[in-house]
Amino acid sequence: METRVQKRKKKIRKGRMIFALFILFIMIVAGYAGSQYWLGYQSSQGAAPTLQQGEEFQRSSPENGKRNILLIGVDSRGEEKSRSDTMMIAQWDSESDTIKLVSLMRDIYTEIPEYGPYKLNTAFYLGGPELLRKTIDHNFDVPIHDYMIVDFKAFETAVDTIAPDGIEMNVEKAMSEKIGVSLEAGEQKLNGQELLGYARFRADSEGDFGRVDRQQQVIEALIDHTVSVSSIARAPKTIGSVQPYLQTSISESSKLRLFSSVLFSGGGEVERLTVPVEGTYSTPTYEGAGSVLELDWAANQEAIKEFLK
Repeated sequence: METRVQKRKKKIRKGRMIFALFILFIMIVAGYAGSQYWLGYQSSQGAAPTLQQGEEFQRSSPENGKRNILLIGVDSRGEEKSRSDTMMIAQWDSESDTIKLVSLMRDIYTEIPEYGPYKLNTAFYLGGPELLRKTIDHNFDVPIHDYMIVDFKAFETAVDTIAPDGIEMNVEKAMSEKIGVSLEAGEQKLNGQELLGYARFRADSEGDFGRVDRQQQVIEALIDHTVSVSSIARAPKTIGSVQPYLQTSISESSKLRLFSSVLFSGGGEVERLTVPVEGTYSTPTYEGAGSVLELDWAANQEAIKEFLK
């Protein structure tokens, strides 16, 4: 019969064994994550474009725990300067782990500080993320705390790494014009190039509005897929492989919290808003600018304020 001392020693040994196994597990996970990140990073070397910098970005901290991140999608094609093809404000609420997306149409005719009236996507071409931040703050009265520039190659790489079998999408119509791929209508799994082509398609009566809606659908589908167990296992390699195609002001600690939020929140619906909102704009044509979206600024500022509150 075991004495009380023997039982206590046995309990201590068992506790030490559990603790040792826990430490070993952490080391294995950390080693796997590190090796996968390095493999992903190495696989992308030599192919990364140089993303433009412009004026130093004036980042700030949110006052209410809601961080507004300016997402800028570019197709650099090796060029030093390019217009922003996609512009979104992603609001991440760190307390509730929720994400809201505001898509800004690139043809919005706006006042770019120190330059005058241009289409919104010209701000990035003229002065990088900082001038785009100033333009959004000046015209929409929305504070931007951080930015992330994503070259389209990063998008393709991320999709193919984290979802080697593709992302399931319901393609509403046949698409091929000016997107580099040919898609048939119907439910199907799209690889990185196909998903990017789907998100960029605009050759129909919906034009840019349809394109923005598809971009939002794609982001939702990616977030839903990312929270699966297999995708979490591939996350380190994915992050490593897209690093050369990303440029961001987000600190490493904030980046880690954001990735953790997306990976372990269990998904959930992403709230979406497209600006300009319906019935608050006209479509005049100006010399030197072509067809533009001229906004009712008060109505759109109020819509964004109400959405992001």
